[in-house]
Amino acid sequence: MSVIKNKKATTAAALCLAVVLFFCSCGIYKGDDEKSEKQLFAMDTVIELTSYGKNSEAALEKVAEKIKELEKELSTTEENSAVNKINTANGKAVAVSGNVLVPLRASLDISEKSGGALDVTVYPVVKAWGFISKDYRVPEEIELMRLLDKVNYKNITVGDTGVVVPSGVEIDLGSVAKGYASQVVCEMLKESGVEGAVVSLGGNVQTVGRKPDGSKWRVAICDPDNPDGGITGTLTVGEAAVVTSGGYQRFFERDGKKYHHIIDPSTGNPADSGLKSVTIVCPDGTYADGLSTALFVLGLEKAMDYHEKYGGFEAVFVSDDGTVTVTDGLKDSFAPS
Repeated sequence: MSVIKNKKATTAAALCLAVVLFFCSCGIYKGDDEKSEKQLFAMDTVIELTSYGKNSEAALEKVAEKIKELEKELSTTEENSAVNKINTANGKAVAVSGNVLVPLRASLDISEKSGGALDVTVYPVVKAWGFISKDYRVPEEIELMRLLDKVNYKNITVGDTGVVVPSGVEIDLGSVAKGYASQVVCEMLKESGVEGAVVSLGGNVQTVGRKPDGSKWRVAICDPDNPDGGITGTLTVGEAAVVTSGGYQRFFERDGKKYHHIIDPSTGNPADSGLKSVTIVCPDGTYADGLSTALFVLGLEKAMDYHEKYGGFEAVFVSDDGTVTVTDGLKDSFAPS
Protein backbone atom coordinates (compact mmCIF):
# COMPACT_ATOMS: atom_id res chain seq x y z
CA MET A 1 0.00 0.00 0.00
CA SER A 2 1.49 3.32 -1.09
CA VAL A 3 1.28 6.57 0.81
CA ILE A 4 1.45 9.82 -1.16
CA LYS A 5 2.23 12.98 0.81
CA ASN A 6 1.76 16.59 -0.13
CA LYS A 7 1.31 19.91 1.66
CA LYS A 8 -2.42 19.48 2.20
CA ALA A 9 -3.01 15.75 2.60
CA THR A 10 -1.68 12.21 2.83
CA THR A 11 -3.06 9.39 0.65
CA ALA A 12 -3.28 5.69 1.54
CA ALA A 13 -5.84 2.80 1.13
CA ALA A 14 -9.53 2.25 2.04
CA LEU A 15 -10.72 2.09 5.67
CA CYS A 16 -13.37 1.84 8.41
CA LEU A 17 -13.28 1.60 12.23
CA ALA A 18 -12.56 -0.99 14.90
CA VAL A 19 -10.74 -0.63 18.21
CA VAL A 20 -7.51 -2.52 18.83
CA LEU A 21 -5.87 -2.15 22.25
CA PHE A 22 -2.21 -3.15 22.61
CA PHE A 23 -1.13 -3.60 26.23
CA CYS A 24 2.13 -4.29 27.98
CA SER A 25 2.21 -6.88 30.72
CA CYS A 26 2.81 -4.25 33.39
CA GLY A 27 0.73 -1.10 33.89
CA ILE A 28 1.51 2.31 35.33
CA TYR A 29 -1.78 2.95 37.17
CA LYS A 30 -0.09 3.20 40.58
CA GLY A 31 -0.65 -0.45 41.39
CA ASP A 32 -4.33 -0.44 40.43
CA ASP A 33 -4.89 -2.07 37.04
CA GLU A 34 -8.51 -3.06 37.59
CA LYS A 35 -10.15 -3.74 34.24
CA SER A 36 -13.90 -3.90 33.69
CA GLU A 37 -15.89 -4.63 30.54
CA LYS A 38 -19.58 -4.39 29.73
CA GLN A 39 -21.62 -4.97 26.59
CA LEU A 40 -25.21 -3.93 25.87
CA PHE A 41 -27.51 -3.29 22.95
CA ALA A 42 -28.93 0.22 22.74
CA MET A 43 -29.38 3.00 20.16
CA ASP A 44 -29.78 0.27 17.54
CA THR A 45 -26.19 -0.94 17.93
CA VAL A 46 -23.94 -3.12 20.06
CA ILE A 47 -22.19 -0.99 22.66
CA GLU A 48 -18.91 -2.10 24.22
CA LEU A 49 -17.51 -0.39 27.31
CA THR A 50 -14.04 -0.96 28.74
CA SER A 51 -12.45 0.90 31.65
CA TYR A 52 -9.29 0.66 33.75
CA GLY A 53 -8.44 1.85 37.24
CA LYS A 54 -10.28 2.40 40.49
CA ASN A 55 -14.08 2.08 40.55
CA SER A 56 -14.17 0.74 36.98
CA GLU A 57 -16.97 -1.78 37.45
CA ALA A 58 -19.28 0.60 39.31
CA ALA A 59 -18.57 3.33 36.78
CA LEU A 60 -19.56 1.11 33.85
CA GLU A 61 -22.83 0.16 35.54
CA LYS A 62 -23.76 3.83 35.87
CA VAL A 63 -22.68 4.52 32.29
CA ALA A 64 -24.83 1.67 30.93
CA GLU A 65 -27.88 3.05 32.74
CA LYS A 66 -27.17 6.53 31.40
CA ILE A 67 -27.02 5.25 27.82
CA LYS A 68 -30.44 3.65 28.24
CA GLU A 69 -31.82 6.91 29.65
CA LEU A 70 -30.42 8.88 26.72
CA GLU A 71 -31.87 6.40 24.25
CA LYS A 72 -35.36 6.88 25.70
CA GLU A 73 -34.99 10.66 25.46
CA LEU A 74 -33.37 10.88 22.01
CA SER A 75 -35.14 8.06 20.19
CA THR A 76 -37.37 9.04 17.29
CA THR A 77 -39.50 5.90 17.51
CA GLU A 78 -39.93 5.74 21.31
CA GLU A 79 -43.49 6.94 21.94
CA ASN A 80 -42.70 9.01 25.03
CA SER A 81 -39.31 10.32 23.97
CA ALA A 82 -38.61 14.04 23.86
CA VAL A 83 -37.93 13.86 20.12
CA ASN A 84 -41.23 12.11 19.44
CA LYS A 85 -43.07 14.74 21.47
CA ILE A 86 -41.46 17.46 19.33
CA ASN A 87 -42.52 15.68 16.15
CA THR A 88 -46.14 15.25 17.28
CA ALA A 89 -46.67 18.68 18.86
CA ASN A 90 -48.27 20.20 15.73
CA GLY A 91 -46.09 23.29 15.82
CA LYS A 92 -46.30 23.93 19.57
CA ALA A 93 -43.24 24.47 21.77
CA VAL A 94 -41.99 21.41 23.64
CA ALA A 95 -39.87 21.79 26.78
CA VAL A 96 -36.79 19.55 26.61
CA SER A 97 -33.64 18.95 28.63
CA GLY A 98 -30.05 19.66 27.73
CA ASN A 99 -29.81 16.09 26.46
CA VAL A 100 -31.86 17.24 23.48
CA LEU A 101 -30.75 20.86 23.26
CA VAL A 102 -27.00 20.16 23.19
CA PRO A 103 -26.95 17.67 20.29
CA LEU A 104 -29.65 19.60 18.42
CA ARG A 105 -27.68 22.86 18.63
CA ALA A 106 -24.52 21.05 17.52
CA SER A 107 -26.33 19.61 14.50
CA LEU A 108 -27.74 23.03 13.57
CA ASP A 109 -24.27 24.56 13.80
CA ILE A 110 -22.90 21.94 11.42
CA SER A 111 -25.95 22.38 9.16
CA GLU A 112 -25.32 26.10 8.86
CA LYS A 113 -21.61 25.71 8.16
CA SER A 114 -22.10 22.89 5.65
CA GLY A 115 -24.93 24.52 3.73
CA GLY A 116 -27.43 21.92 4.88
CA ALA A 117 -25.38 18.79 4.13
CA LEU A 118 -26.48 17.65 7.60
CA ASP A 119 -30.19 18.22 8.21
CA VAL A 120 -32.12 16.58 11.05
CA THR A 121 -35.44 17.35 9.29
CA VAL A 122 -34.65 14.81 6.56
CA TYR A 123 -36.23 12.10 8.74
CA PRO A 124 -39.43 11.66 6.64
CA VAL A 125 -37.28 11.00 3.58
CA VAL A 126 -35.22 8.42 5.46
CA LYS A 127 -38.48 6.75 6.48
CA ALA A 128 -39.69 6.72 2.89
CA TRP A 129 -36.64 4.68 1.89
CA GLY A 130 -37.45 2.14 4.62
CA PHE A 131 -34.34 2.69 6.72
CA ILE A 132 -36.41 3.10 9.89
CA SER A 133 -38.90 0.26 9.41
CA LYS A 134 -36.39 -1.89 7.47
CA ASP A 135 -39.12 -2.37 4.87
CA TYR A 136 -36.80 -1.11 2.13
CA ARG A 137 -38.10 0.52 -1.04
CA VAL A 138 -37.08 3.04 -3.71
CA PRO A 139 -39.48 6.01 -3.52
CA GLU A 140 -40.84 7.63 -6.66
CA GLU A 141 -39.30 10.99 -7.52
CA ILE A 142 -42.63 12.78 -7.06
CA GLU A 143 -42.88 11.39 -3.52
CA LEU A 144 -39.37 12.58 -2.69
CA MET A 145 -40.11 16.07 -4.04
CA ARG A 146 -43.19 16.28 -1.83
CA LEU A 147 -41.26 15.21 1.25
CA LEU A 148 -38.36 17.55 0.48
CA ASP A 149 -40.73 20.52 0.74
CA LYS A 150 -40.62 20.00 4.53
CA VAL A 151 -36.87 19.42 4.76
CA ASN A 152 -35.08 22.53 6.02
CA TYR A 153 -33.17 22.78 9.29
CA LYS A 154 -33.95 26.52 9.32
CA ASN A 155 -37.56 25.64 10.16
CA ILE A 156 -36.46 24.58 13.66
CA THR A 157 -36.74 27.12 16.48
CA VAL A 158 -34.61 26.43 19.56
CA GLY A 159 -35.11 28.42 22.76
CA ASP A 160 -33.43 28.20 26.15
CA THR A 161 -35.52 25.20 27.19
CA GLY A 162 -37.89 24.45 24.32
CA VAL A 163 -38.00 23.38 20.68
CA VAL A 164 -40.56 24.17 17.98
CA VAL A 165 -40.89 22.54 14.57
CA PRO A 166 -43.75 23.40 12.20
CA SER A 167 -46.61 20.98 11.77
CA GLY A 168 -45.61 18.27 9.32
CA VAL A 169 -41.88 18.65 10.01
CA GLU A 170 -40.13 15.80 11.83
CA ILE A 171 -36.63 15.67 13.23
CA ASP A 172 -34.26 12.79 13.93
CA LEU A 173 -31.11 13.25 16.01
CA GLY A 174 -29.67 9.92 14.89
CA SER A 175 -26.76 11.66 13.14
CA VAL A 176 -25.49 13.05 16.47
CA ALA A 177 -27.18 10.96 19.18
CA LYS A 178 -24.53 8.25 19.54
CA GLY A 179 -21.76 10.83 19.49
CA TYR A 180 -23.53 12.84 22.18
CA ALA A 181 -24.05 9.69 24.27
CA SER A 182 -20.36 8.78 24.05
CA GLN A 183 -19.40 12.33 25.03
CA VAL A 184 -21.69 12.24 28.08
CA VAL A 185 -20.55 8.85 29.32
CA CYS A 186 -16.86 9.64 28.80
CA GLU A 187 -17.29 12.72 30.97
CA MET A 188 -19.01 10.52 33.56
CA LEU A 189 -16.13 8.05 33.48
CA LYS A 190 -13.58 10.81 34.02
CA GLU A 191 -15.57 12.15 36.97
CA SER A 192 -15.78 8.66 38.49
CA GLY A 193 -12.00 8.43 38.67
CA VAL A 194 -11.25 5.76 36.06
CA GLU A 195 -7.84 6.31 34.49
CA GLY A 196 -8.48 4.93 31.03
CA ALA A 197 -11.53 3.85 29.06
CA VAL A 198 -12.88 3.07 25.60
CA VAL A 199 -16.52 3.59 24.68
CA SER A 200 -17.57 1.95 21.39
CA LEU A 201 -21.03 2.58 19.95
CA GLY A 202 -20.97 0.87 16.57
CA GLY A 203 -18.85 3.12 14.33
CA ASN A 204 -18.37 5.63 17.17
CA VAL A 205 -15.30 5.23 19.35
CA GLN A 206 -14.31 7.58 22.16
CA THR A 207 -11.43 7.25 24.59
CA VAL A 208 -10.60 8.50 28.07
CA GLY A 209 -7.06 8.93 29.39
CA ARG A 210 -4.38 6.48 28.26
CA LYS A 211 -3.84 2.74 28.04
CA PRO A 212 -2.53 0.94 31.15
CA ASP A 213 1.05 1.12 29.84
CA GLY A 214 0.74 4.89 29.48
CA SER A 215 0.70 4.89 25.69
CA LYS A 216 -1.99 6.25 23.38
CA TRP A 217 -4.88 4.23 22.02
CA ARG A 218 -4.70 2.58 18.62
CA VAL A 219 -7.82 2.55 16.47
CA ALA A 220 -7.63 -0.03 13.72
CA ILE A 221 -8.64 0.91 10.20
CA CYS A 222 -10.20 -1.68 7.92
CA ASP A 223 -11.37 -1.91 4.35
CA PRO A 224 -14.98 -0.66 3.88
CA ASP A 225 -15.33 -3.20 1.06
CA ASN A 226 -14.47 -5.91 3.60
CA PRO A 227 -15.58 -4.44 6.95
CA ASP A 228 -15.58 -7.82 8.69
CA GLY A 229 -11.83 -8.26 8.60
CA GLY A 230 -9.69 -6.32 6.16
CA ILE A 231 -7.39 -4.06 8.19
CA THR A 232 -5.10 -1.68 6.32
CA GLY A 233 -3.67 0.40 9.16
CA THR A 234 -4.19 2.13 12.49
CA LEU A 235 -4.67 5.60 13.90
CA THR A 236 -2.89 6.46 17.14
CA VAL A 237 -4.93 8.86 19.29
CA GLY A 238 -4.97 10.24 22.80
CA GLU A 239 -8.23 11.24 24.43
CA ALA A 240 -10.51 11.73 21.45
CA ALA A 241 -13.66 10.72 19.60
CA VAL A 242 -13.13 8.75 16.39
CA VAL A 243 -16.28 8.36 14.31
CA THR A 244 -16.84 6.84 10.88
CA SER A 245 -19.81 7.20 8.54
CA GLY A 246 -19.99 5.19 5.34
CA GLY A 247 -22.33 3.87 2.72
CA TYR A 248 -21.28 0.30 3.55
CA GLN A 249 -22.78 0.40 7.05
CA ARG A 250 -26.50 0.20 6.19
CA PHE A 251 -27.81 -0.44 2.71
CA PHE A 252 -30.10 -2.54 0.56
CA GLU A 253 -30.05 -3.64 -3.08
CA ARG A 254 -32.70 -3.41 -5.77
CA ASP A 255 -32.19 -4.58 -9.36
CA GLY A 256 -28.45 -4.83 -8.84
CA LYS A 257 -28.10 -1.31 -7.42
CA LYS A 258 -27.03 -0.50 -3.88
CA TYR A 259 -28.85 2.17 -1.85
CA HIS A 260 -27.24 3.32 1.42
CA HIS A 261 -28.76 5.14 4.39
CA ILE A 262 -26.90 8.48 4.25
CA ILE A 263 -29.43 10.70 2.51
CA ASP A 264 -28.43 13.91 0.75
CA PRO A 265 -30.97 16.49 2.02
CA SER A 266 -30.76 18.42 -1.26
CA THR A 267 -31.91 15.48 -3.41
CA GLY A 268 -33.68 13.03 -1.10
CA ASN A 269 -31.49 10.25 -2.50
CA PRO A 270 -28.54 8.40 -0.97
CA ALA A 271 -25.53 10.72 -1.13
CA ASP A 272 -23.43 10.21 -4.26
CA SER A 273 -20.39 12.28 -3.33
CA GLY A 274 -17.56 10.05 -4.53
CA LEU A 275 -16.80 8.86 -0.99
CA LYS A 276 -17.08 5.42 0.61
CA SER A 277 -16.49 6.58 4.16
CA VAL A 278 -15.44 9.50 6.32
CA THR A 279 -13.62 9.17 9.64
CA ILE A 280 -13.52 12.15 11.99
CA VAL A 281 -11.11 12.60 14.92
CA CYS A 282 -12.33 15.31 17.27
CA PRO A 283 -12.27 16.18 21.00
CA ASP A 284 -16.09 16.25 21.05
CA GLY A 285 -18.08 13.13 20.26
CA THR A 286 -21.23 15.01 19.24
CA TYR A 287 -19.42 17.07 16.61
CA ALA A 288 -17.42 14.07 15.42
CA ASP A 289 -20.66 12.19 14.77
CA GLY A 290 -22.40 15.02 12.94
CA LEU A 291 -19.36 15.99 10.91
CA SER A 292 -18.81 12.44 9.65
CA THR A 293 -22.27 12.54 8.06
CA ALA A 294 -22.09 16.11 6.77
CA LEU A 295 -18.68 15.69 5.16
CA PHE A 296 -19.70 12.38 3.58
CA VAL A 297 -22.55 14.22 1.85
CA LEU A 298 -20.30 17.14 0.83
CA GLY A 299 -17.67 15.00 -0.90
CA LEU A 300 -13.91 15.31 -0.69
CA GLU A 301 -13.28 18.75 -2.17
CA LYS A 302 -15.97 20.58 -0.22
CA ALA A 303 -15.15 18.62 2.92
CA MET A 304 -11.51 19.68 2.72
CA ASP A 305 -12.68 23.27 2.24
CA TYR A 306 -14.83 22.89 5.37
CA HIS A 307 -11.83 21.59 7.31
CA GLU A 308 -9.64 24.45 6.14
CA LYS A 309 -12.26 27.08 6.98
CA TYR A 310 -13.52 25.85 10.36
CA GLY A 311 -10.92 23.38 11.71
CA GLY A 312 -11.34 21.80 15.14
CA PHE A 313 -11.10 18.24 13.83
CA GLU A 314 -9.07 15.94 11.60
CA ALA A 315 -10.40 13.52 9.01
CA VAL A 316 -9.76 10.53 6.81
CA PHE A 317 -11.71 10.32 3.54
CA VAL A 318 -12.07 7.11 1.57
CA SER A 319 -12.94 7.75 -2.08
CA ASP A 320 -14.84 5.42 -4.39
CA ASP A 321 -11.62 4.52 -6.19
CA GLY A 322 -10.03 3.31 -2.93
CA THR A 323 -7.89 6.40 -2.36
CA VAL A 324 -7.73 7.66 1.21
CA THR A 325 -7.02 11.31 1.93
CA VAL A 326 -5.79 12.18 5.41
CA THR A 327 -5.75 15.74 6.76
CA ASP A 328 -2.38 17.06 7.87
CA GLY A 329 -3.10 16.67 11.59
CA LEU A 330 -3.34 12.88 11.21
CA LYS A 331 -0.62 12.13 8.68
CA ASP A 332 1.84 11.14 11.43
CA SER A 333 -0.80 9.16 13.34
CA PHE A 334 -1.76 6.81 10.54
CA ALA A 335 0.33 3.64 10.20
CA PRO A 336 -0.18 1.09 7.42
CA SER A 337 -0.45 -2.54 8.52
